[in-house]
Amino acid sequence: MVTDFPIQSILDHLVTRIVEIMPVTAAGVTLIAPGAKPRYVAASNGSALRFEQLQTELGEGPCVAAYHGGEAISVPDLATENRFPSFSTPALAAGLAAVFTFPLNHGDSRLGALDLYRDTSGPLSAESMTVAQTLADVAAAYLLNAQARTDLQDSSERSREAALHDALTGLPNRVLLLERLEHARLRGRRSGNLTAVFFLDLNGFKAINDAHGHRAGDELLVGVGERLTAALRPGDTLARLSGDEFVMVCEDLSERWQANAILTRLEVALALPFVLADTEVSVSASIGIAFGGDGRQTPEQLVHDSDVAMYATKRGSVAASEMVYMRHPTAQPGEGMEDALYGAADRGELYLDYQPIVAAADGRLIGVEALVRWAHPERGLISPRTLIPLAEHCGLITEVGRWVLGRAWSDRQRYGSQEAGLAMSVNVSAHELMSAGFASVVANVLGGASTDAKLLILELNERALLTDGERALMVLNDLKDIGVTLALDNFGTGLSSLSHVQRYPLDAIKVDRQVIATLYRDAATRAVMTAVTGLAHSLGMSVVSEGVETVGQRRHVTRLGCDSCQGFYFARPMPASSLATLIETDPGAGVIRLPTQQT
Repeated sequence: MVTDFPIQSILDHLVTRIVEIMPVTAAGVTLIAPGAKPRYVAASNGSALRFEQLQTELGEGPCVAAYHGGEAISVPDLATENRFPSFSTPALAAGLAAVFTFPLNHGDSRLGALDLYRDTSGPLSAESMTVAQTLADVAAAYLLNAQARTDLQDSSERSREAALHDALTGLPNRVLLLERLEHARLRGRRSGNLTAVFFLDLNGFKAINDAHGHRAGDELLVGVGERLTAALRPGDTLARLSGDEFVMVCEDLSERWQANAILTRLEVALALPFVLADTEVSVSASIGIAFGGDGRQTPEQLVHDSDVAMYATKRGSVAASEMVYMRHPTAQPGEGMEDALYGAADRGELYLDYQPIVAAADGRLIGVEALVRWAHPERGLISPRTLIPLAEHCGLITEVGRWVLGRAWSDRQRYGSQEAGLAMSVNVSAHELMSAGFASVVANVLGGASTDAKLLILELNERALLTDGERALMVLNDLKDIGVTLALDNFGTGLSSLSHVQRYPLDAIKVDRQVIATLYRDAATRAVMTAVTGLAHSLGMSVVSEGVETVGQRRHVTRLGCDSCQGFYFARPMPASSLATLIETDPGAGVIRLPTQQT
């Protein structure tokens, strides 16, 4: 025996060695605790195990007697023994002839007993009895040592669990979250798959605490944790950071759009009211997403990026499914990104690309969407998915948005004489929409009554409408008075509802690329799209399909009645100069068709 064996190993080793060195045919040992069933039982063979279990079940036998009395029990001939009538009969039938039992002493108490079995009758010598009791005493000492180590290990594990889990919800805390994110980072580097980090913050939690008390708030947090856990996949991690902030880590995504399905499940999980002990409350959440996959982002960076994304989502600039704040691969954590954005437009670092929008039926060019880029002097190209959340976070989104609007319309006017009917689409964040005098800013950009204002399409995310519905309605009505076209962007991301938005003066719906991506393989999506298109047309709205990348998708959206499309199948985003060159190839107004090889 060695001192670092666990308890069961000590017992198994003990009975095996006893049979080798003692004049017996089998050995068994049972550890006994008052009021509890034996936790540890060892036996040298099947017969010994039956004898050990029989004594435990009957509560009678030499083992039980030695445990309670603290003295060795010798039964050289079981056939003539009358102290254990219930045990003797079945034991004799099973081939047992003699049994010798020794208590595992621990001071004035016992841990259990050691049983030596023989299939022939006859006593053990006095020397063998002494050796057996010595073995029992030594075994007891080893067992006490092993139990102390087990208790210490259990205590250490409990302490570690407490240090890594939130006391209220039992969920992993920040320490364990970062540990699992590091493991996910290493696995993602090997597999090439993505890890999505969702940062969720409850809306209005403080008001619930103030109205119903902290006990209700705690009960709500536990309930939120349970619902979110049920919404995630096996193997995903849900952690509570602090207060009403939760973070979810979802690994092994092959495409970013797969995170949208998880996002929808999270939102659905919180949709129903929470029934608490003394009240019932409803709660919503702002959710931001960040992706890791190349192994460059540290766990702290991913949590930070998803936090920034959540903050921008709470401000209402873009949909949660869009809100992916990706740190540029060459960027060092937090080094000057916000400071560098100040004055970027004045330094000529911001520019616009334009993606064509075509008529679904024949590919005729009817408009373009302006997409802002940032050419950082040290970190290279910064995409809108990083730029917009960053501008939101540091309070520059209004300035950036006004620059985009002015530059886009200026570029539109530059080639307006060649393609007079070409529309210009510009994204508008909730913060811009709600900013003071936004309608006046738009009117000034358009430059007077002679401008064909309907060719300026302002694309709004539904969160812009949900931030402050009444004020949004007032601003949209002011914009309609100017004559601009209003479009609901990213329809189908989990929040969109035609019945909800029909109260607003919208002219178009842009179906999100994630919906289009599933059309060809999902009959349910096609059925929903058919209904959405029909209802939109009945409300006087046109339908635009984003993210059309294949001829099959183009055929599907055309068959379903979409009015126009944009996506890589037709053209990738291009600089203003390339767009001007494309327009100059127009053999006659209104006949530019994409893809350009079409006739």
